[in-house]
Amino acid sequence: MKVKKAQTIAAAALAVMSCVGLSACGGSDSNADGKVEVTVWHNSTAGDGKKYWEDAAAAYEKQNPNVDIKIEAIQNEDMDGKLQTALQDPNSAPDIFLARGGQKLADVVEAGQAMDLSDKVSDTVKTQMASSLSAYTIDGKLYAVPQAVQPGGMWYSKDLFAKAGITQTPKTWDEFKAAIAKLKAAGITPIAVGGKDAWPAAHWWYWFALRECSADVFAKAQKSKDFSDDCWSRTGKDVEDLLGLDAFNEGFLTTPAQQGANSSAGLLANHMAAMELMGGWEAGVVRDLTPDKKDLPDLGFFAFPTVEGGEGDPSAVMGGVDAMAVGSWAPSEAVDFLNFIAEKGQQEQYANAFSTIPASKEAQSVVTNDALKQELAVYDQASSVSLWLDTVFGQNIGNALNEGVVNLMAGKGSSADIIKGVESAAAKG
Repeated sequence: MKVKKAQTIAAAALAVMSCVGLSACGGSDSNADGKVEVTVWHNSTAGDGKKYWEDAAAAYEKQNPNVDIKIEAIQNEDMDGKLQTALQDPNSAPDIFLARGGQKLADVVEAGQAMDLSDKVSDTVKTQMASSLSAYTIDGKLYAVPQAVQPGGMWYSKDLFAKAGITQTPKTWDEFKAAIAKLKAAGITPIAVGGKDAWPAAHWWYWFALRECSADVFAKAQKSKDFSDDCWSRTGKDVEDLLGLDAFNEGFLTTPAQQGANSSAGLLANHMAAMELMGGWEAGVVRDLTPDKKDLPDLGFFAFPTVEGGEGDPSAVMGGVDAMAVGSWAPSEAVDFLNFIAEKGQQEQYANAFSTIPASKEAQSVVTNDALKQELAVYDQASSVSLWLDTVFGQNIGNALNEGVVNLMAGKGSSADIIKGVESAAAKG
């Protein structure tokens, strides 16, 4: 069994008393063979993405025969809950783990569970990933190493758009509604939504909020949880208006997001729906759900439409940066492994395996997929990039927000109920 340094607040307090801080305690993880053992938790459970992590571990071990990298793949929707539980137990917590950013990461940092990497990452990370580091910097300290930049937006089938007579991607909400009408007239399901997992449905609320609220109001809500501005009410009304268009796949509330051919991503991959609002990982997920497990040839991308009267910047983008954090108890080899996979060659392999945009600027030339190139163009022209709202607000408030949106879509709640639920969760701390 591995022996780790304690990571909970209480244990950290004891450590301070006994050895003046966690870092002074020393120690490392080792297995029966005397090798340093480093456990890694990631969220790619199938296909080339899963293989990437296994290959990266093998490549690092070849260069560092004294290290044993243990890779554990955990389903994305299960990750947050399992990680939250694991981090409370010194013997079950991973050394390297997926970091969402926002309040979710801040909570881990506050609990003393994440290592400050500011002076430990390589020059490659500091220079080639400079534009991504702010998403994982708290109080001037870096707590995760980026892997990919993943701005969200509308992913669509060019073939189904052509079949419906849509010659240009919509830029405004009126144009978007016209496209929905054409798709329905052609007998095509316009939009796939994986409501079973909650967050894909809630993304519609997130994006309407980004378009309806000014940058100042949007930023204020993220810091103070103040939702008094009228723009938040308009956001809920926009979702209600969208529901009135009857544009979603049948049974969308019980449809999973990314698991299997009948998931919302699977509907797009198999031309059973024309569009899906999703993050930048979509191209890779769709690829793995096509019959031949290859890139969808007609996959395209466009920015979320502008909303008439909205006060948000029309070029603002919402998305995430895939990153990996290191536990405060982890051996130095854990940081070394992250520096290893940050190098150009590994970043190129990561981008190809996940069909995504690598965090390293030096490696972004490897992106050849048309949809990803369109996504990268939108990202490069964005006035700002916000993290997903459930990430920004943290686990409790984020869950309340997602649940409120799903209830609205199920006819069990109102726009006002969403705000009440979020404010109630925020009041509980």
